[in-house]
Amino acid sequence: MSTPEPDGTDRPFVQDGIGEPDALDRLWTPHRMAYIRGENKPSDASEGECPFCRIPTADGDGLVVRRGELCFVVLNLYPYAPGHLMVCPYRHIADYTETTDPEAAEMADLTREAMRTLRSVSGAAGFNLGMNQGAIAGAGISAHLHQHVVPRWPGDQNFMPVIGRTKTLPELLTDTRDLLSASWVG
Repeated sequence: MSTPEPDGTDRPFVQDGIGEPDALDRLWTPHRMAYIRGENKPSDASEGECPFCRIPTADGDGLVVRRGELCFVVLNLYPYAPGHLMVCPYRHIADYTETTDPEAAEMADLTREAMRTLRSVSGAAGFNLGMNQGAIAGAGISAHLHQHVVPRWPGDQNFMPVIGRTKTLPELLTDTRDLLSASWVG
């Protein structure tokens, strides 16, 4: 890492402080502090404050791509990649172990269908699938269970939002929602 001098030349960044200097570069991402502090998250775990409880009951489809009997699929409002989906039970539960057998089965079925649909529509070459269980594990909204389905392509942005403060989304979320919903592979 370097810092520009008044004459335009770069000099190595030196942190004057306590301890021995090390050879590590520092990547400062102060914009991530809003996420760490929990800004724009529900103020409590109640269903009234939970966006995953409000989303399927909102007027119109919003960003909901698919509705099942026990679960629904919605585009992530803060996507890691284009087409980033979440599979959520309608029921307000926090932990995967709280799902009923039918809820767990429908979550699995909708996850498989989401992968098929994203491959069909966007040519996704791979996926990151996962659930962050609890705030300490990275769940942005820990009070309502949700499974991430993140499509991936060779050479995609990976950590672009964290490092470059840039999201590369080639179309509006509503357009992505319309495309995926119309093309759903069951």
